Amino acid sequence: MAWQRTLLSLSALASCAVVYAQEPPGFIPLSEKKFKYPDGIPLKVDTDDYGRGAQFGVNQCGPKTEGQTSVCQTALINSLDDFCLWAPPKPNSTIGDTEGEAVAWCTKPGHGARVIPKGALTGVQFMRTRVHYSSPDYVQVVGTIDQTQINIAKDDFGGEMDSHGADRRGNPLGGIFYSNAFPSSGGDKNKYEQVIEWHNFMGSNTFCLKACDPAGKNAAKFCEHRFDRIGCEFNAPSKPFASITGTFESCKGENQDFPGVYFENGKEKLYEQPPEALGPITSVPYTARIPASSDCVAQPSSLLYAAAATVTGTGTTTTSAAAGGTTKATSTGGKATSAGANSVAPSKSSTPGSSDAPATVVVSSALAGIFSVFLLCIFAL
Repeated sequence: MAWQRTLLSLSALASCAVVYAQEPPGFIPLSEKKFKYPDGIPLKVDTDDYGRGAQFGVNQCGPKTEGQTSVCQTALINSLDDFCLWAPPKPNSTIGDTEGEAVAWCTKPGHGARVIPKGALTGVQFMRTRVHYSSPDYVQVVGTIDQTQINIAKDDFGGEMDSHGADRRGNPLGGIFYSNAFPSSGGDKNKYEQVIEWHNFMGSNTFCLKACDPAGKNAAKFCEHRFDRIGCEFNAPSKPFASITGTFESCKGENQDFPGVYFENGKEKLYEQPPEALGPITSVPYTARIPASSDCVAQPSSLLYAAAATVTGTGTTTTSAAAGGTTKATSTGGKATSAGANSVAPSKSSTPGSSDAPATVVVSSALAGIFSVFLLCIFAL
């Protein structure tokens, strides 16, 4: 839920400046850290331990970290049958409270992470984009899921995770992505390239994950992270989730418009997401264009995710290496944006300017408005 409407002030903006001034000497944002897969990946990508505390999990993932209690925070997105999503490490959690410590849940074993249990995925569409599909601007996976099977509370609207965050340490802290779907792999399924720009919306039993070609000139625009309050419909437009449910398909597709960009009377416009201090978003002045898709190939989920057949939930397989840190704070509330493609709801943000609060909180003073902005700067959405 959102803070009651307040006006941002110069003093509130100054609060953000103070928070960023606390970055330790030599600080490097997560989006600027590059590691060769797999030998160049350190135990932990995030070693700063300020503001939100230490990174929760580990990035060196393999057989010893494989299993349903894994704390692996290195994820991959390759194909319809091989991708990972971010979700909480403990059952019945909200994205809003755990986005900083989310771990990788993958469709198959072999990545040193947790495996999405059999039957949890109820519909998936994998998309490769651009005219020359051997060189996509991005790959995208959208679908429906029983989110309780990957530790997300049943009624959680969810929110966004990405490689930035207000403190530039990422959500989750130190979470990194790799893919073999881009040209640099040369078609070698064992050659993975680090994806710098990505975003993943989880919640309302739906998800969307987009990973942009690190060599693409528009990677940061296609994988924009500023519109975390308006969900999949505007950040990863696809056919309705109701049409995806029950289908598992891989398609070719046109590029979407950059998130936030729309056209009115032939003129290009840019949507500016309001800060959460101004209240819930109840409408957006445009409808995102759904890119055309073609050459869709459907397969039965029983074949795609057969490797998940022996996995039933948290704690049923091998125990992972111990987490080396704890997260001091990740959020001021538990409710966030619906990841769903057909709704607009209050959400968490991964940029300075908005923050969640519990539903029981009612704030009316300007001082409280300043305080909410200060919290969001610290807790990095």
